[in-house]
Amino acid sequence: MIKGIGVDLIELDRVAEQIHHAAFVKRILTAAEQKTYATLNDRRKIEFLAGHFSAKEAYAKAKGTGIGGSVSFQDLTVSYNASGQPALKDRLHSADVIHLSITHTKHAAAAFVVIESLSC
Repeated sequence: MIKGIGVDLIELDRVAEQIHHAAFVKRILTAAEQKTYATLNDRRKIEFLAGHFSAKEAYAKAKGTGIGGSVSFQDLTVSYNASGQPALKDRLHSADVIHLSITHTKHAAAAFVVIESLSC
């Protein structure tokens, strides 16, 4: 059963202004995500940070709480399987199945989330 859907779009220019502010990066990315982020060039850092920001915002919208209510950026981790498919984990609500899609253009990043409950 679908519990919620969420979508978020962010302009890359907005994120580009923040990539050199360590406090912003640490607020958005978990420690595991920061390890990957540190290995990227500046263009990929912008896309990575924007995609993760958008994924976490879309998830919070799907939960109906927004970021800061019962969900924080640090509660959520985006990872990728061997083929590059993104996955999102919520350390507080692990019983939910989360479907995530992230996309980028030259100017923006967007994410779409569907939260599904295994119980009816």
